[in-house]
Amino acid sequence: MEALFFNVDSGFLEGIVRGYKAGLLTQNQYNNLTQCETIEDFRTQLSATDYGNFLANEPLPISTSTISDRATQVLVDQFNFLRSNAVEPLSKFLEYMTYAYMIDNVILIITGTLHGRNTNELLQRCHPLGVFDTMPALCVATNVEELYHTVLVETPLGAP
Repeated sequence: MEALFFNVDSGFLEGIVRGYKAGLLTQNQYNNLTQCETIEDFRTQLSATDYGNFLANEPLPISTSTISDRATQVLVDQFNFLRSNAVEPLSKFLEYMTYAYMIDNVILIITGTLHGRNTNELLQRCHPLGVFDTMPALCVATNVEELYHTVLVETPLGAP
């Protein structure tokens, strides 16, 4: 009986994930990318794949950090799309997947606070999959004890 309603809950997402899988680089495409000598050459080769569009509007010269940032943003956007369209229990599983990134981000902010770094600057260095709504509240804390209590109360990690 459960299989009868599979498409109602998960059919759309399965189609999306199959589309993502079909867009992965083939061995031939990967070999072409490994033989590139310049970043512009890499961009040209990448434009022939499903990944080509995310660098289309970037001004020249493109840095490797820009490529990394844009690729990460595409991954985060796709993950958030899947998570927003998922139903239980898949939605809960996808939420659990972000907890490791949330923990890393909180530890980054705690460590930065211990060393007297600007927490607003640390927020920009956080991984986008671990960003949560109340994360800017962590910047209000001026010492580690306040930050510790804020983390326990304000974050999804502190929820029982």
